[in-house]
Amino acid sequence: MNWSKFNTGLNILLVVLVAGYAINFFYKRPKYDAGEKVKDFSAVLKSGETFKLSDLKGKYVLLDFWASWCGPCRLENSELVSLYSEMKGKRFVNAGGFEIVSVGIEKERSNWEKAITKDRLNWSYHISEFEQFLSPIAVLYGVKEIPTKYFINPEGMILMVNPKITEIQTYLAEKEEK
Repeated sequence: MNWSKFNTGLNILLVVLVAGYAINFFYKRPKYDAGEKVKDFSAVLKSGETFKLSDLKGKYVLLDFWASWCGPCRLENSELVSLYSEMKGKRFVNAGGFEIVSVGIEKERSNWEKAITKDRLNWSYHISEFEQFLSPIAVLYGVKEIPTKYFINPEGMILMVNPKITEIQTYLAEKEEK
């Protein structure tokens, strides 16, 4: 066996794998970073009402991209429900409250609605345009994998990208008016 050719082949394979990983990482990375201003959008809520993200200016907002078919998203939903139950109606220093805006990366309305009911996602702001990753909001925010989350401050600036629910909980607890 010619070890030189074998080692060259292994090196080429290693370079291809590392390059593939790097390309995949940067492709799936959210479009915006902490410190950037959020992009406003309009949409129709599950309730049929028209909604603009800027309507929530003055509150902390968790913009959550998820789907009924996404296992990790569905597992995380119970934590979101707990967070919302704990923080809804509270007042924070320099903020009028906390809201969650869920954006469904879906094709089927019925699956989306069933998941909202089953997971007890009891907040008002549920949006889906039923174009999965090609929906205008998903494209605007560069969402290429889910779950993707943007935690937004009352001035409309991104505080955290893909934070853990416990990080949001800790942050809000520190900002709560006593």
